Amino acid sequence: MMRRLAFAAAAFALLIAPAAAEPMRLRIASEGARPPFNYLDANNQLAGFEIELTREICRRIDADCVFVTQDWESLVSGLENRQYNVVVSAMEINEDRLRKIDFSKPYAHTPSALIAQRQSALASAEPKALQGARIGVVADGPQQAYVEDKFKESEVQRYATLEAAMLDLAEGRVDVVAEEKLAAVDFLRERKEGRCCRIVADLPQDAAYFGAGFGYGLRKGDAALKRAIDAALEAIVADGSYRTIRAKYFDFDIR
Repeated sequence: MMRRLAFAAAAFALLIAPAAAEPMRLRIASEGARPPFNYLDANNQLAGFEIELTREICRRIDADCVFVTQDWESLVSGLENRQYNVVVSAMEINEDRLRKIDFSKPYAHTPSALIAQRQSALASAEPKALQGARIGVVADGPQQAYVEDKFKESEVQRYATLEAAMLDLAEGRVDVVAEEKLAAVDFLRERKEGRCCRIVADLPQDAAYFGAGFGYGLRKGDAALKRAIDAALEAIVADGSYRTIRAKYFDFDIR
């Protein structure tokens, strides 16, 4: 008798219990034109580091996510006009964009590095280690501003392109080149002119010169979604999942 009563009570509880909440539905926009962060694969579907990271975030916040492509120029306006809920497209967090939209915590940065000839003994980006050195930079880039401000006892030489700077590095007309690390890695890997040289040190990730990093773009006031994404991202970093995803696309840290 007692067993029958317990069974009946359990069945009644199931009947009156609220239905399970449906997963959150999110539309997520990306340009699909900046590999390896985001690109279109052979099936014309969005892929890349950001897309895989976002799928993991969606899984952890129990969200049903649909990815859509959008031209770069209209990513922010489309978000404001509620065409989608989130933008993830290697979008730098900056003051101009923060006037229009909100951002999650940064999920990636674009580090900068020093390149030298393979036989160079240089292993530090400290100004003291580069006293008297000739440092090549691409003109008007953030690396130029950083090097000119921080390496007062070095000689800075400006170039129109990374290729021009690397050619002079190969010929010994400069001692090192300072450049965005992703561009440097691609050059060293893909160009025969890069065989001479290697990355010897990373520059400090100084937000004043190199930006605050990439974040998920969100509509103003969408605080609950921001909290959910931030919490999921923290958990992904903490348990090592971020490193696993990143290693598929980058040979170096981008946090």
